[in-house]
Amino acid sequence: MTAIADRLGRLLALQAIELSGEQVAQLVSLTEELLRWNRSRNLTAISNVDEILEKHIIDSLTLLPYARSSRRMLDMGSGAGFPGLPVKICCPSLELVSVDAVAKKISFQKHAARLLKLEGFTAQHGRMEALGETPAFAGRFDLVSARAVGSLLLLAGLAGPCLTDGGHLVAMKGPEGLNER
Repeated sequence: MTAIADRLGRLLALQAIELSGEQVAQLVSLTEELLRWNRSRNLTAISNVDEILEKHIIDSLTLLPYARSSRRMLDMGSGAGFPGLPVKICCPSLELVSVDAVAKKISFQKHAARLLKLEGFTAQHGRMEALGETPAFAGRFDLVSARAVGSLLLLAGLAGPCLTDGGHLVAMKGPEGLNER
């Protein structure tokens, strides 16, 4: 086992997240590829292995209870693919669309999806303001996630047109999210 796999295994155990060996290996590969690309393309400010594992991988996996009961998920403002890529690795039958306005981040997501052989994962370059009303997005998702995208009011406005009846928006906010008005 690699050092990254050992670290990830400890974090998964602390969070009581059970994954297959293949899923852990894919998350390790995703982490390694992010580190490699980040050196030349500056995809994320987080560039330390331990921080990537905690703030990107484990944080993304907090969505698993929602994702495991969903059929189609939209990840708004996905950046370098978080939480979308880790969620897709752990929920292979979930159809997942990841949207970001920064082309280099979408390029990384497409590369990672090919590398990891993720079927049913689409990385879409664009802005949610423009895509939300298109037929491919309108009313098609039972789960929409957003992490560090904007205020709850903004997120609700962007996610609303994309959600199915009874669908859920999960806004991943830090402690400062409690102070939003």
